[in-house]
Amino acid sequence: MHFDRYVGIDYSGAKTPESRLKALQVYAGSPQGEVQKVLPPSSASKSIQWSRRRIAEWIVELTQSDVRFLAGIDHCFSLPISYFRRYGLSSWDAFLEDFIAHWPAHVPGVSMEGLLKEPPDRLGQPGELRLAEGWTQAAKSVFVFQGAGSVGKASFAGIPWLHFIRKRAGDTVHFWPFDGWQLPEGKPVILEAYPALCKRRYSRNGRTSDEHDAYSLATWLRDMDARDALDRYSRPPLTPAEKETAALEGWIFGVT
Repeated sequence: MHFDRYVGIDYSGAKTPESRLKALQVYAGSPQGEVQKVLPPSSASKSIQWSRRRIAEWIVELTQSDVRFLAGIDHCFSLPISYFRRYGLSSWDAFLEDFIAHWPAHVPGVSMEGLLKEPPDRLGQPGELRLAEGWTQAAKSVFVFQGAGSVGKASFAGIPWLHFIRKRAGDTVHFWPFDGWQLPEGKPVILEAYPALCKRRYSRNGRTSDEHDAYSLATWLRDMDARDALDRYSRPPLTPAEKETAALEGWIFGVT
């Protein structure tokens, strides 16, 4: 397999799409090089942080380069199959279009805090899990928006930017597993990743928790590629029915 660059992104659903957040961290490395912190382009100061919009724009810029990258992002890429059935959605692309119409967290000035004060009619219950979450011990429902380990706000704030990237990058990038379970040769890949699966493998070395999550994702993806293990992780042992469900709900890379 062997990608040219490995990217780990620790995400946050705080504030607005343009807000610069310390919780948004990006790390990247090459097959032989050290995994290092990535600052926003054109930033002359290490104090300048990423925004959700700038991360999405940067990923689009990466897809337009000759670099074949593998990027792991720490938020859910989709919602439980019950949500698809409840609202008559039959594909991930249809889901993305419907989602941004009801949860416009990408619109300038819009925050998840504001949206959740008067939630749209497209919602779910905290007990609803995706299949991938049922296969882990710690992952919570995407409909949990508060508390330690909750991923709701980050996911609902991040999904519109997956739509943004998909619209601008087209078929030049592979969203796993929605575009297929096999990692393609010659294309960059974007996938959902969960730092808790790998961050204890690596020493913190003075990094903040958010920095270490992003560092660990990028380093783990690089290490697994070096061990020729990516193909195994890209094909979790699912039944045909489970695979059909996960092709809509998405999957956490590394959960087997």
